[in-house]
Formats: sequence, C-alpha cells, structure tokens
Amino acid sequence: MKTLMMIGGAVLALAATPALAQEAGDTDTGRAGHVQVKLLGTYVAPDGKITKINRNVPNLPASTQTEANDNVTPTVAIEYFLTDNISLETIAGMTQHDVDTVAGLPAGAELVSNAKLIPATLTAKYHFDLGPKAGGVKPYVGAGPAYFLWVSDKPGAATRPLGVTRTDFSNEFGVALQAGVDVALNDKGLSFSLDAKRYFIDTTARWYAGNALVIETKHKLDPWLLSAGLAYRF
Repeated sequence: MKTLMMIGGAVLALAATPALAQEAGDTDTGRAGHVQVKLLGTYVAPDGKITKINRNVPNLPASTQTEANDNVTPTVAIEYFLTDNISLETIAGMTQHDVDTVAGLPAGAELVSNAKLIPATLTAKYHFDLGPKAGGVKPYVGAGPAYFLWVSDKPGAATRPLGVTRTDFSNEFGVALQAGVDVALNDKGLSFSLDAKRYFIDTTARWYAGNALVIETKHKLDPWLLSAGLAYRF
C-alpha cells in the first residue's frame, strides 16, 4: 500500500507540472485498437519467507528462516487497447535470485543459487481520463492472473556440504495487482511510464540428495515489481 500511495503521489506531481502539460498537449496515451509497447527497468523485491517445513531430513533448526535477494532487470510490456480506457497487458522478462538464511543458521548462508524466474502476467487495466488540463497524464489500475515459471536453479553453497545435489521450485499460479501512470511526452505516441505490481503467489522448494528428497519447504514470494521507462503507442 505504501508503494501504491507513492505512485499516486507521483501521478499528482506530474499532473501539476505546467511545462510537461504544455509539451504533451491534449494527447491521450491510449485509443481503441492501438498497441503500446513499453521498455522498462524493473526493480524486483520478493519475500522468500518460509511458511511451512514439510520435510527436514538433515534436521535444520525449526527457527530456520530465509529471504530472496532483490534484483533489477529489463522488462518489455505489450498492451492492447480494447477501448479508449480499457486495455490488456502482458510482460516479458526474467529475474534471478538467491535464497539465503536470516535465522536458524548463520545469516547469509546460501540455500539456493541463481534461481531464474519468468513471471508470466496478464492484467486488465483501466485508464482514467483526467481531461485536457491533465497535460497527457493518464493513471491506471489493473489486475489479473500470473504464472511463475522457474527455468533454472542450483543448490546453494550451504546445502552442498549436506549432500544436496539438486533443487527444484514448483511453478505456481497467483494474482497480480497493478497501478501506475503514463505521461505523454509528445503527440507522436511517446510516453514516460511508472508502474507498480504486487503479486500474491507461493512456491514449494525441494532439495534432493541424488533422487532422495531431503528438504521441502513452502515459501511466500509475494514480490513487488516497480518499473519505470518509455512507452510508444502505435
């Protein structure tokens, strides 16, 4: 909620910028039938907290707790406008994370290394029309399904001495909420975009020694994806 309020504050600040309003004119960022492509830099901040331990052969402390590191990655968003105010958007990108301990074991012990994730997402968005006085500022909200697809991961340095040879994260469905703003920079379709997404999704992590399952934990991911970049409407 704090981040969404910050996005809302940015919307108001941009709406009050006279120079930007004069440059953008009355340009809308969306028209029915148009496609908008965004090239964004995205800050990914997952949780990674253990919510349940299902299997614990090496007897890790019951207080063991983990977190996933943050990351910055490029993202491409493609958006199709069904009407002037309603659109569908999907994103393309990959993010990489390590999972380390924060309690129960020495802090920073690496349990998973280089876990690569594709956060496949489809959101339906509603764009608010603030009128010509807004100077091309068009905030939006959205929501939709997400599917987290893990494409690779490796045992961390702290698990290999325990005999772990392979790790696996379960692919899972979840939900994404979204808020942001597009600001027209000219009347040729170019815009500046700010976007915030919050995902609600879990995963089950498994560590194997050969073919034997030795550790299984359920994790809350629930990442924030905060993006900024340029958009172009065709």
